[in-house]
Amino acid sequence: MYKTLLRPLFFLFDPEKIHHFTQMLVKFLFKIPGVSWISRQIWRVDDPKLKKEVFGLTFPNPVGLAAGFDKDARWVDELADMGFGFIEIGTLTPKPQPGNPKPRLFRLPEDMGLINRMGFNNEGVEMAVRRLKKRKRKVIVGGNIGKNKTTPNDMAISDYLTCYRSLYPVVDYFVINVSSPNTPGLRELQEKEPLKQLLWSIREENSNMPSPKPVLLKIAPDLNNEQLDDIVDIVNEVKIDGIIATNTTIARNGLVTDSVEIEKIGMGGLSGKPVKDRSTAVIGYIHEKSQGSIPVIAVGGIFSGQDALEKLEAGASLVQVYTGFIYEGPAIIKKINTFLLANKC
Repeated sequence: MYKTLLRPLFFLFDPEKIHHFTQMLVKFLFKIPGVSWISRQIWRVDDPKLKKEVFGLTFPNPVGLAAGFDKDARWVDELADMGFGFIEIGTLTPKPQPGNPKPRLFRLPEDMGLINRMGFNNEGVEMAVRRLKKRKRKVIVGGNIGKNKTTPNDMAISDYLTCYRSLYPVVDYFVINVSSPNTPGLRELQEKEPLKQLLWSIREENSNMPSPKPVLLKIAPDLNNEQLDDIVDIVNEVKIDGIIATNTTIARNGLVTDSVEIEKIGMGGLSGKPVKDRSTAVIGYIHEKSQGSIPVIAVGGIFSGQDALEKLEAGASLVQVYTGFIYEGPAIIKKINTFLLANKC
């Protein structure tokens, strides 16, 4: 019903506006007695064969929601009822910020992709903390953290630590986002020395906590092999827990959408099918370079069980969906889990 009825209707409207409308609609519907139960019966797949033990956490299934969809932790319970094995909120910053000027989210239906230049729009980390304290479901939640746009890179560590300290009581793992192309200068933090300093600071803070939590690094698909070598070396040296590969790409290669339309859209990160192969290649390279010692969460172009299987076979431990969730609807979670069960993954 989603792909034949709801998606064509939703795609008639501005992507960001329909996202907020859908959020309000889902919140309303799930307040109706019995809807949560029905949702779990329709979409959730409970099977012990799907469980995954990764960086000390037990995931009920390997299919998660990538950061960016529920930035402010507004509908964690409802998304959990749709069958996700884990949900990543954010990217969150210490202070609320509006993000980049609108329009800033664009569909590419012919390519099954999206271009966004949201710019870390969020209500600030403390608002997310308040919501997470009220959640009812025990689903694993990751906190994706970044810096405010107005914070210079030489002070970025302070922003990341602020977010870490605030979220520590209410999330299960952390993701350090230095790979979004939509915050000016952010990707400079992926360079070897700035990244090493940032990760050492987070690791030191984490190690001083009563119960350290997994810390992951989210990287861009646009890194070359030499840069990926540096990433692997830093992760091994600092001893953080894993990598999320990959964020959106600034490349525009091989798109079916008319080049005039692409030029009209302008800057932003491209996600969905167009980034699928590059994401898989990065995962495979990291897995080979690290000899499988670094857990990887795969994200990028996952629309089916076969897509998820390719990521897992490339070396990923878990997968996340975002653009595929928008194009395929909630059924994608069940389809992937059912496919993985059938293929004994």
